[in-house]
Amino acid sequence: MTALSVNLNKVALLRNTRHLGIPSVTRAASLCLEAGAHGITVHPRPDGRHIRQHDVLEIAHLLKDWPQAEFNIEGNPLHNLMDCAAELLSQGLPLHQLTFVPDSEGQFTSDHGWSFPQDTERLRPLIARAHAWGVRVSLFMDADAAGVAAASTVGADRVELYTEPYAAAWGTEQQSVQLARFAAAARAARAAGMGVNAGHDLNLNNLAAFVQEVPGVQEVSIGHALISDALEMGYTQTVKAYLQCLVRP
Repeated sequence: MTALSVNLNKVALLRNTRHLGIPSVTRAASLCLEAGAHGITVHPRPDGRHIRQHDVLEIAHLLKDWPQAEFNIEGNPLHNLMDCAAELLSQGLPLHQLTFVPDSEGQFTSDHGWSFPQDTERLRPLIARAHAWGVRVSLFMDADAAGVAAASTVGADRVELYTEPYAAAWGTEQQSVQLARFAAAARAARAAGMGVNAGHDLNLNNLAAFVQEVPGVQEVSIGHALISDALEMGYTQTVKAYLQCLVRP
């Protein structure tokens, strides 16, 4: 079964509109884990517009009580990501995966992957540093088979396929074309010895088809759609619904 990691950025975004501490990010994490989520994802950007460093620390403390769950932190390793990870590890807190994303500081949302060979030299030492900490590295990548295969040359353990083009094509004549493209990228990653993650705009409508048609997807990270659904369905029923999408026939 593909693992579900719940991205809690949008919970923090809502909380940050007031100074009351609600909704609680850690409470959201607890409810999602209790419902069966396999992990928690956060993406702390330098401007602190949603997840902040204290959230990262509090979630890591929470996850000490959930040893079967994984903590995935996304972000640009050239900005604040590595310092964030180093602080966790200096306190002996859990961190399982760093997902390197090439977003700019003020970027609205992640919208493209790394490029090779352009990004090779700056990524290689950062990946080596994460490995020295004992942390897995996933690179956020566009679904291009040649580009994905190149990610293995810098030591990445996994790639996270940027799935917005697939989500945008859902329900159109391009849906099958995009699925074939993502399947080819996943096969290229696996042939290069890497695992496959996926994320961005996956939802209850398009998720099942994706994991059924794209081979070997080990983890999906879902935030915006899942948290939006939880506003109507509640965390428990929403997580269970997403988990059902991940059960392969």
